[in-house]
Amino acid sequence: MCAGLTAALAGCAEEDPDAGTNGLGKLSAAKIESRALQAVGGAEAVRLSGSVVTRGRTYKLDMRLKDGEEGGGIGQVATKGSTFELLRVGDDLFLKADANFWVRQEGGGGSKAVTEAANKLEDKYVKVPSADPAYKQLSGFTDMDLMLDGLLRLHGELAVGERGDVGGVRTIRVTAGGDGGALDVSLEGTPYPLRLERAGGAGVLQLADWNSDFTLRAPGKGQVVDYGRQITAD
Repeated sequence: MCAGLTAALAGCAEEDPDAGTNGLGKLSAAKIESRALQAVGGAEAVRLSGSVVTRGRTYKLDMRLKDGEEGGGIGQVATKGSTFELLRVGDDLFLKADANFWVRQEGGGGSKAVTEAANKLEDKYVKVPSADPAYKQLSGFTDMDLMLDGLLRLHGELAVGERGDVGGVRTIRVTAGGDGGALDVSLEGTPYPLRLERAGGAGVLQLADWNSDFTLRAPGKGQVVDYGRQITAD
């Protein structure tokens, strides 16, 4: 009988899903979301990767973002068959794109002159003037506060979902009613959000490397060329 009681108690201990966690799984959905957003507010760096759908267009992102006075970001954005790299150091924004991107800047023409010009710009940095209409849109991809504030809010009645695993870290899910999105929050250590399903099927993002510092450095003069015209980000 003692052996049976010992086995039963051991079984109960193994079934405790909150053992070794930060206790987030015991909270309501609203409190889980609140704790996650509070953690985000105190973070200084993050890596965002995945897809974002906005205005009917899908952008694939892999961006490292940093907050603060020396903030900015670096990474790649892909859309409509072209890929470009963004680098922002403070207020200075640089764009490095493939030839397809620059061909589209010229209206998609396939003339020899356009192709040659695009090939010269390929893999070179172009500094985007702050007065260029594309500056606001492109720099938004490098703005940690703007990206997270705009992406992480769930829409609808919240509920606690299933426990899971993101990148080897145990998580608890918060869902919003209907198709209002879902957020997987870490059950280990600081309750950072680790995965986001955006409302309305508007993309899925992984959030990693929270508070992992990285170096942002403007490209050297030999790496920067002048495009000389407005850039179309669409």
